[in-house]
Amino acid sequence: MKKTLTFAAALLAASVLGGMANAKTLVYCSEASPANFDPGTTTGGNDFDASSRTVYSRLVEFKHGGTEIEPGLADKWEISDDGLVYTFHLHPGVKFQTTDYFKPTRDLNADDVVFSFDRQFNKQNPWNGEKYLPNLTWDYYTGMDMPKYVAKWEKVDDLTVKLTLTEPNAPMLANLGMDFASIVSKEYADQLEKDGKMADFSTKPIGTGPFQFVDYQLDSVIRYAANPDYFKGKEKIDDLVFAITPDATARIQKVLAGECDIAPYPNPADIATIKANKDVTLLDQAGLNIGYMSYNTTIPPLDKPEVRHALNQAIDRESLIKSLFQDAGATPAQNLIPPTMWSWNKDVKFDSYDPEAAKKVLADAGLKEIQLWASDRVRPYNPNFQRAAELIQADWAKVGVKAEIVNYEWTKYREEGKKKERPGAFQIGWTGDNGDPDNFFATLFACSAIGVSNYSSWCDKDFEDLIQKAKKTSDQGERTKLYEQAQEIFAKQAPAFLLAHSQVYAVVRNNVSGFMMDPLGIHRFDGVDKAE
Repeated sequence: MKKTLTFAAALLAASVLGGMANAKTLVYCSEASPANFDPGTTTGGNDFDASSRTVYSRLVEFKHGGTEIEPGLADKWEISDDGLVYTFHLHPGVKFQTTDYFKPTRDLNADDVVFSFDRQFNKQNPWNGEKYLPNLTWDYYTGMDMPKYVAKWEKVDDLTVKLTLTEPNAPMLANLGMDFASIVSKEYADQLEKDGKMADFSTKPIGTGPFQFVDYQLDSVIRYAANPDYFKGKEKIDDLVFAITPDATARIQKVLAGECDIAPYPNPADIATIKANKDVTLLDQAGLNIGYMSYNTTIPPLDKPEVRHALNQAIDRESLIKSLFQDAGATPAQNLIPPTMWSWNKDVKFDSYDPEAAKKVLADAGLKEIQLWASDRVRPYNPNFQRAAELIQADWAKVGVKAEIVNYEWTKYREEGKKKERPGAFQIGWTGDNGDPDNFFATLFACSAIGVSNYSSWCDKDFEDLIQKAKKTSDQGERTKLYEQAQEIFAKQAPAFLLAHSQVYAVVRNNVSGFMMDPLGIHRFDGVDKAE
């Protein structure tokens, strides 16, 4: 198989897939190549778009365009009065996809559900470690503290699964709608293990979702076909093509030229041009997101809060945001969570720009050099990591700190950045997965997320106690009070520089219908249609 394929050739191939000369083909200009197609092992939104939201399904799902939970593979569920036992009743007759590399002999059952989660925490499961993939980590399962809260998954019968918790966990149901909780085929895993081809599980996915995988031309094109056996009914789109286009301006040019039907994350500078074009529609939504920069709080002198505050004060954040986002819309962040999310603390304020005060603190601390990390990708919460790094570098130089900019490709960038010993300041960001504040506070800054998604390696006992207490009660008023206190501690300790909460955009050709912006930052193609 050739490593690359021209876009035109890929589109032609997709249009005749299965001999359907008049097939409807939807082309999505995606922003990055997926790390792989197993959503349990990945963390990027582009990874999930290419796997969990196309190929897979979950026990529960988020309503299209919202954060409310609705039935998925489970038609219904019960939660015990003490909040410890969840019983899920599976939809009967759900079929796994039939492809040229796997032909299932049975429908989805409780064995698949138990296996989907067991593999992510059970060290005795052969799929848990390097027998499956080298350097394998289950970042979401670990970062969401699932090992702490899950006592066991049990098969009651073929269509009934029971989850028992160690203690109540208010966000648990929403957590099960997230991408890492996608349900995989145990039968397929068993076949690959028997054949000695376990790595194929991450490159040739099998699920129960609306589209089934066809092939992937590395860093170029991913092709899918509508799943004819999808339990919610076959999609109107016959063929789905991901045209991988990292450059934001190139993505938009392809949409305007009719080569792509949908593209996310336009450059702020291109917004006016898009709005003026009558063939496309610019969709926008306030992002449930945060752009930030993590300091490694374990390495002196960044282990001192006053040094971290001084680095924040040295950055002209207003000018930085204006340069990065221009007129595309971004709200300067006061807290880790956006102001649209419940429990946002209106009384907490981020560090003000004060280079003179910063200069003295940094000189006293002896901080003269620092690494400043930047990736090569456009993300909704930061449209230009490199430009941001250069501006921050200039600001820090004015207060006597020389910053060395460190660059990596997006997947490598995150792998290196999460290491506990990674030095310096690391630009990153987050888009909420489930609409719950826990998905920001615990996922990004819990002690258990160090080495996973806590890029600051920050573990504060008071902060930890508050966010753990907030998980145990379902009373939103009580949870709000706890999270408000947690935000006060975060502001005082300053484990990160907070950038902004951005407006998020997608460009859609006018002959496409049914595509929605999603507050969780995902791109779904179920329910989408296209007029030829």
